[in-house]
This record gives sequence, structure tokens and C-alpha cells, in this order.
Amino acid sequence: MQKFLPGGRELIVGASAERGLGHLVMFGLGGIHVEVLKDVVFKIAPVTRVEALEMLDSIRAKALLDGIRGQKGVDKEGIVSLIQRISQLLIDLPMIREMDLNPVMAFEDSVVAVDCRIRI
Repeated sequence: MQKFLPGGRELIVGASAERGLGHLVMFGLGGIHVEVLKDVVFKIAPVTRVEALEMLDSIRAKALLDGIRGQKGVDKEGIVSLIQRISQLLIDLPMIREMDLNPVMAFEDSVVAVDCRIRI
């Protein structure tokens, strides 16, 4: 994927329905990093703007979102918007059982969902 969208950070935004809780929204590093580092956080939908910002600040690799060693940071507002839109989608369509947007490519000025899987 880097060939077509170079320079972005791979993130994951996902969701799962949990009996007795409702939907959990997930955020973290995506691509192969989610499998190796398991650096993800969860919030119960609906996710507020403040909670979405907390999700970004809660992962161990949050410095990668700000930019490090001369690399630019990513569009945090775009990520927050995506998290909130996914949260709203779960409220509007409660039949969704699982959802994974992985990878989500985050750049300095944009956020692009590259692949999505939804299970009803």
C-alpha cells in the first residue's frame, strides 16, 4: 500500500458488538502493527469528540501521530472525525456485529480508509 499512498501512518479503526455493553469502537496502529504490538484502545459507542481525542492520546505509540525525528504529524482532527462517524454508523445500524477499517492511512492533511470489512 505504501507504493500508492507513501508517507502515511497505518492506523486501524474498528468496532465489535459486545453483549451487555453495546458496540465497542477500537483505535490503534494498523497494518501488521496491530497484530504485533496490539497497541489499541476501546470506547463504548457513542464516542464523543473528547473521548475520541482520549483514544488518540491513549495508545503507547501516540508520539508517531505527533511526528517524530523530522517526520510530520498526522491529521488528528480527521482521525477524530472518522472515529465519531464510525461510532454514529453503529448507532444508526445496530445490526453491525464487527467492522475493521485496516489500514487507515493518516497523512498530515488527510485520512483515507484503504480497506474495510463489515460483518452483519
